[in-house]
Amino acid sequence: MTELTSMLNIGKEMASKLKSVDITTAEQLIELGAKEAFCRLKSKYPNVCLVHLYTLEGAIQNIEFNNLDEKTKASLKAFSDSLK
Repeated sequence: MTELTSMLNIGKEMASKLKSVDITTAEQLIELGAKEAFCRLKSKYPNVCLVHLYTLEGAIQNIEFNNLDEKTKASLKAFSDSLK
């Protein structure tokens, strides 16, 4: 089992929030995907925003979140907007 903080973009605060919604390992995050993890976070922490979703996807893809391709960003933004 790999620690969440070993993933790119995932600091101690984000790891703590993920653990509070029962995502405790990098493998779990990868298996669930960024969208499901974001939904769990959003239900407990209403102030999480699109940047958090980008951060999760970047961690899963092992790239800096600001280097996500435009198609991925657009898809994630549409998903985030659909939750409002």
